[in-house]
Amino acid sequence: MAKITETVLRDAHQSLIATRMRIDEMIPVLEKLDNIGYNSLEAWGGATFDSCLRFLNEDPWERLRTIRKHVKKTKLQMLLRGQNLLGYKHYADDVVEYFVQKAVANGIDIIRIFDALNDVRNIETTIKACKKEGGHAQGTVCYTISPVHNLKLFVNDAKKLVNMGADSICIKDMAGLLLPYDAYELVKALKENVKVPIQVHTHATSGVASMTYIKAIEAGCDVVDCAISPMALGTSQPPTEAMVATLKDTKYDTGLDLNQLNEIAEYFKPLRDKYLESGLLDVKVMGVDVNTLIYQVPGGMLSNLVSQLKQSNAVDKYEQVLKEIPKVREDFGYPPLVTPTSQIVGTQAVLNVVMGERYKMVPKESKAVVKGEYGKTPAPVNPEIQKMILKDEKPITCRPADLIKPELKKIRSEMKEYLEQDEDILSYALFPPVAEKYFQYRKAQKYKIDPDMVDYENKVHPI
Repeated sequence: MAKITETVLRDAHQSLIATRMRIDEMIPVLEKLDNIGYNSLEAWGGATFDSCLRFLNEDPWERLRTIRKHVKKTKLQMLLRGQNLLGYKHYADDVVEYFVQKAVANGIDIIRIFDALNDVRNIETTIKACKKEGGHAQGTVCYTISPVHNLKLFVNDAKKLVNMGADSICIKDMAGLLLPYDAYELVKALKENVKVPIQVHTHATSGVASMTYIKAIEAGCDVVDCAISPMALGTSQPPTEAMVATLKDTKYDTGLDLNQLNEIAEYFKPLRDKYLESGLLDVKVMGVDVNTLIYQVPGGMLSNLVSQLKQSNAVDKYEQVLKEIPKVREDFGYPPLVTPTSQIVGTQAVLNVVMGERYKMVPKESKAVVKGEYGKTPAPVNPEIQKMILKDEKPITCRPADLIKPELKKIRSEMKEYLEQDEDILSYALFPPVAEKYFQYRKAQKYKIDPDMVDYENKVHPI
């Protein structure tokens, strides 16, 4: 029997409409989702936290509590970037531990924990914190293709995660690069070497995702990530209903009811139409992007490159940048191309081409990768490039978070005027300026300040 994790409440709308689905759009369908019999509902984490505060004027913690209130039977799952949590830098261990404690206390059952470099040292604190709180810690191996990535490396990473206490392993294919027969071999190797459930996550960007899932399931994969059909395909996941129908009456039968799933699909169809009409859902993200397979670059990263080149009036250099990306990636030690390394490698490739000289301009994020501030890269950084960028600075070889002093007490002191719940400390820790504007908005709502006095778009308030 294969199981399904439904992603419509998190990754599906993150991938298709930049994480703009509101909680009031979710509430009417939550109990129906709860009655399906999914392995879990992925409902939080990833970009949802940032998007709630930055764009939707929602408290992400209240969103989680609301979903938990309506979902009583199904496990709730979230995505967490290890020592990065849901932000874009490493945080001190006390912040990481407190965040995990509050996530579980507010309703999360399963935490999928990954690191952009597959540096397991950046995952260990989160796994331990999750286990301490009674949560299910899912260790993650980010799938990528390079001269140094192979079955042996992926299996060794998975073994390390299990030894740290991971309750299950997820193969996270963020770019849609995992091909069907490669998936079969990888899942088979993992099942032979670790004795915990294996889950596979991919995106339909390259057009192979559903086939990849079938071969992974045949190799013994326990759970796959799918999205209800109106919010599936393109840069999202394969459709739930198609997977359920394909496996019906086989030994992998999911046991899920197509008629019940159809009711959920009917709910999301008008929502999808609304997103299309508003422009939130761009038809460009719904097709197959073969460039993903040719250049081994995530679709979202490609569109970001085009945007950067337009800003520099250098769209004609697109092909040059595509050829430069693998060179930068090799120089930087073959990091998997996932947030934040995909943005860092892509931006550096654009700068190398536009400036007409490699590494003439180096953003602080590139320097941080080369210095080791994000952790240990899969292969050593090119020593010549490292010396050129760091000059006399020495690279970091320890776990990066070992260099960060405890932060919670200082953060609480900085934002105490806004404190209404303990979780506010964490919102501020991750996104200080964004959270502060949200807190001001919340205060304006609480004291019923004249709405004409509030610029909701930019969150500028009279207090």
